[in-house]
Amino acid sequence: MTENKDEVAGLLLAAGGGRRLGGRPKALLSHRGRPLVEHAVAVLRAGGCTRVHVVLGAQSDAVRQRASLPGCVLVDNPEWEEGMGSSLRAGLDSLAGTGATAALVSLVDQPGIGREAVARVLAAYESPLSLVAAAYDGERGHPVLFGAGHWAGIAATATGDRGARAYLKAHQDAITLVECGDVAQAYDIDTEGDLIHLE
Repeated sequence: MTENKDEVAGLLLAAGGGRRLGGRPKALLSHRGRPLVEHAVAVLRAGGCTRVHVVLGAQSDAVRQRASLPGCVLVDNPEWEEGMGSSLRAGLDSLAGTGATAALVSLVDQPGIGREAVARVLAAYESPLSLVAAAYDGERGHPVLFGAGHWAGIAATATGDRGARAYLKAHQDAITLVECGDVAQAYDIDTEGDLIHLE
């Protein structure tokens, strides 16, 4: 029996400080006239996530002031400088006790991934034991969906900028890959040269 998709929470990792962007927080980069974090939240909602938790780090006060994020649970990660792993741990921790049975994780700096990819990954959810990832020409990427049965294991291995990579590698036989290369582009906004992708 398929669980209620409403129990899959969107988890947006938006804490990065943009080291290679001159220290500009990625959440506040402008895209279509608004902060990138607003775009990323809208994508999660349009793809089917009704509950959205946003992990903030670099200049979190400025993000709160400038970005309109109504209805989101904003999670501060004081250890954001340690890398994505700490943000993933903070985000999963914030979902404990909410009734969420899975987290659909996306990154703020991937505006080429839209609602279609989110919806496809969400549609592959079956239970709290689900592990699902978008794939681009067969290569695993984001968004990824972690059933709650995996959260403790992921949190225990999420370090530095590797996020859940080690956990996923150890459980690759359990991952359902959902091809999204026809509806999304998985580039990151990491350097000045990448800013051409923003509108």
